[in-house]
Amino acid sequence: MTNNHELFHSIQQLSRHLSKYINEVLQPYGLYSAQWSVLYTLKTVGSLTQAELCDYLSVKAPSMSRMTQRLIKQGYVAYHLGEDKRKKHLSLTDKALQEYPLWEQSVLTENQQLAATLPQPSREQLHLLIAGWNKQLKRRRNEHE
Repeated sequence: MTNNHELFHSIQQLSRHLSKYINEVLQPYGLYSAQWSVLYTLKTVGSLTQAELCDYLSVKAPSMSRMTQRLIKQGYVAYHLGEDKRKKHLSLTDKALQEYPLWEQSVLTENQQLAATLPQPSREQLHLLIAGWNKQLKRRRNEHE
């Protein structure tokens, strides 16, 4: 039986490998997996403040600030005022929306190839386990804040 230390080490190693694969896929576009997470979130969730983005992606504010500044310089993300004029929201630019399908197709193709190594029932079970664990961890983090 695997002890908890080995389990968490394996999860961390898997995360690193997956990030490396996505970095390689996005490299021709000048993007990294962490930036892809921001772009994907803004595309699927919509406009968010930087604080909301940090919370959603579980990223510390200084790291998110550097990442969003780089995406702004690349012309993929822009700030705009929300309904509450005191809060600046991040959203994808027209340039990002135009290029997004290329990025997404590249990532989807790689994800499909990686997922194909697992039988469908295992993928479904893994998805349920990870989603449930993420939900528990988020709830636990919110209780401690």
